[in-house]
Amino acid sequence: MIEIRKFEPDDTDAAVKIWNEVVDDGVAFPQLDDLDHESGLAFFEEQTYTGIAVDSDTNEIVGLYILHPNNVGRCGHICNASYAVSSAHRGKQIGEFLVTDCIKRAPEFDFKILQFNAVVASNKAALHLYKKLGFIQLGIIPKGFLLKDGTYEDIIPHYLTLIHS
Repeated sequence: MIEIRKFEPDDTDAAVKIWNEVVDDGVAFPQLDDLDHESGLAFFEEQTYTGIAVDSDTNEIVGLYILHPNNVGRCGHICNASYAVSSAHRGKQIGEFLVTDCIKRAPEFDFKILQFNAVVASNKAALHLYKKLGFIQLGIIPKGFLLKDGTYEDIIPHYLTLIHS
């Protein structure tokens, strides 16, 4: 069973390993550089919220998400999030647990809209999940993402209204 809980400093090395795996794959996150223990601790603690997915049977950290404002001031009610699942545990709906937890948690921080700026067009699993969860596609930004091999891929921004007024 997967449980999502708040990041704790003792989670740093496992979280960094999972995060860096996605960065190193070069097909989803915009970051180019890996985190180390110190930069990872600072990074995960500076987020509005970092959720950690734990397999309750093994106590293994299998994924995480970061939640933070997408902008400031008059647009500060819009948040952004990134999700990472260990390659050894992909295909087990952990991503869906992470996104669902994020959707439930974001309003606790007064966020009203969740926006993804750069969903890479070839990330079919994410696109399928976001459609399933009711996210709206905003269009396509041609060649908006630099792949690890030096080519460019389209990105598809998405949003979901969290608070209906």
